[in-house]
Amino acid sequence: MGPDAGAKGADNSGGIELIDPKVLRVCADPNNLPFSNEKGEGFENKIAELLARKLGKDLAYAFYPGATGFVRNTLNAHLCDVILGIPQGNDLVQPTNPYYRTTYVMATRAGSDLDGVQNLDDPRLKDKKGRIGLIANTPPGNILARNGMIGLVKPYALMVDTRVESSTAQMTQDLEKGDIDIALLWGPIAGYYAKKSGGKLIVTPIPETPGARMAFRIAFGVRHSDQNWKRELNTLIAQNKAEIDKILADYGVPVIDEAGQPVRPTP
Repeated sequence: MGPDAGAKGADNSGGIELIDPKVLRVCADPNNLPFSNEKGEGFENKIAELLARKLGKDLAYAFYPGATGFVRNTLNAHLCDVILGIPQGNDLVQPTNPYYRTTYVMATRAGSDLDGVQNLDDPRLKDKKGRIGLIANTPPGNILARNGMIGLVKPYALMVDTRVESSTAQMTQDLEKGDIDIALLWGPIAGYYAKKSGGKLIVTPIPETPGARMAFRIAFGVRHSDQNWKRELNTLIAQNKAEIDKILADYGVPVIDEAGQPVRPTP
């Protein structure tokens, strides 16, 4: 679905070179809810629709699985002009100003023996061998390793082809079925499934721990050369913050402030 990489033009509004001055072309994963999919059902799809309306442009996507090579084969191949969810500090792209801050979380079943768990030091976790779900090589594993608890983990793959499988969906299903008792997940994913569960799943942020960063600011990503485009997107973020916050809330994304406290969207 990506356009011809050579089909570039000058955007009259910013005097910058984009693929098509009349189309907002977004780099996205085709099957990675709650973020995006080809049907436009993810929250990044909804944000893309909002941006396109505000820019007065049509919307199109360059889809590619969100794994190794994503930036190289989309943004840097000039098949699209913006990635809508990039942690600040990812040097493969130039980030805009962040539009939300979120964190890794603990997801548990409502009414389970882990009700009220607040951190990974909770002694109730010590006898959960094989019942702590963890995506391999993600930050919560650093805390578990430091606590001597890595042997309790049921691991799930980090890098998968999202067109055919989803580790996070499988982990959440295992949690709901009772095959695991706690799932350590990236907040937007856990929040989405918790909202869909109708109150069966509880999401609790993992507190920041020295040497194991849990919270990240999330921005849009553009090419390093696209300074004017970045400034235009920064303006859109600032002007449409309330609408963006509502989209995030609709999908259960746990947004936190710099002190780690939950942020409620403006009514």
